[in-house]
Amino acid sequence: MDQPCVKVGIMSAPTIRFVFDTPYIFNGKEVTGAHEVAIDGGKVKWLGNTYDSLEFAPVNVDSDSFELIDVVIGVNFHWERKENQKFRGSLRLIVEGEKLTAINILSIEEYLLSVISSEMSATASLELLKAHAVISRSWLLAQIEKGKTLAAEQTPYNPCTRTEEELVRWFDREDHVNFDVCADDHCQRYQGITRESTVTVRDAIRATWGQVLTYDGVLCDARFSKSCGGVFEQFEYCWEPKHYHYLQARRDGAEPMNFPDLTIEENAREWILNAPDAFCNTSDKNILSQVLNSYDQETTDFYRWKVEYTQDEISQLVKSRSGEDYGNILDLVPVARGTSGRLYRLKIVGTKQSLIIGKELEIRRTLSPSHLYSSAFVVEKVGEKNGLPEKFVLHGAGWGHGVGLCQIGAAVMGEKGYDYKQILLHYFIDADITKLY
Repeated sequence: MDQPCVKVGIMSAPTIRFVFDTPYIFNGKEVTGAHEVAIDGGKVKWLGNTYDSLEFAPVNVDSDSFELIDVVIGVNFHWERKENQKFRGSLRLIVEGEKLTAINILSIEEYLLSVISSEMSATASLELLKAHAVISRSWLLAQIEKGKTLAAEQTPYNPCTRTEEELVRWFDREDHVNFDVCADDHCQRYQGITRESTVTVRDAIRATWGQVLTYDGVLCDARFSKSCGGVFEQFEYCWEPKHYHYLQARRDGAEPMNFPDLTIEENAREWILNAPDAFCNTSDKNILSQVLNSYDQETTDFYRWKVEYTQDEISQLVKSRSGEDYGNILDLVPVARGTSGRLYRLKIVGTKQSLIIGKELEIRRTLSPSHLYSSAFVVEKVGEKNGLPEKFVLHGAGWGHGVGLCQIGAAVMGEKGYDYKQILLHYFIDADITKLY
């Protein structure tokens, strides 16, 4: 198998500005310098002409680069911001709805050089970077294969169901139809050559070149998050109702089978309100700096965290984020938890209506101006006024969905002397490490 290429959706905006740092080719002509494109009648307008799409290829693939201006990163998360980013490979510009989309096309291994430095710190340990290279490569190739399968089957894919009593929605990558993956946390972070790479990152890519995780001969859907909170979540409680043997509940520690059943409410409450020992239970700044880029380090509490809302705050928040008018919020009732203690069904009880919502990201999105760190939380109601709770306190655990590799836990494992294969097989149960190319 030859090394594949990947199409990455970088940004969408009514106008897009970019700069070619080195010569690029369009329709046989060399292009350099700064440019701006806009929408005109459903087409891409550039230099006074309109096109169905534009694609620019580098003249020299060994020294090429272009820059996109004001790329939004951390979309809808608490660290959302704009930055200019540089990329290798080709640039494609298309129209999607009322906006233009910039797509970067490049080889998978070149893409991984950036992903590893964007998802992690480029100064992380070699074994951690090797492990992340394998899971990022595995996840990407699995998503490309999944996209091909969905396209071939042409069957409707419905990640949302709504009844009078319940709203269930999950968020995956199936909404990307014109490229393989996006560049933000929705898929996996890819910030081009903006994030400084290092010799260690390149060594990690070379050492694992073409290596992927497989189970029973099939590519693993190798998910990862910042902190599992102590126990791994299972795939089916976050996304489609499909069980993968290699994504099972385990404790993130040296005794992986030593963990309580966190689908039971009393167990989950005790687990979340305490801070049990786990690989990802660390405050070591040296280890955290391997996983958390500068804007991630603005988050100081992630293994255990707390969020407080007044009655007015939570009632307005839930209404604005969900589009549903619950009236005053009376209660947040746990209905069903996954294996990490993350809620995937939560009942919101209001003076005007009640509704069960899920899955985990819908819960996180509804109960925060951006997103809660995770849906592994217990609710404390404080005070009462006019028959209404005065304050809601959410005591939570972990950061992200908790499925697959726990980045902070893996960083701790690397510091403890585990090699990348041991790290991978701790998080992906009974998987194989296979060389594809």
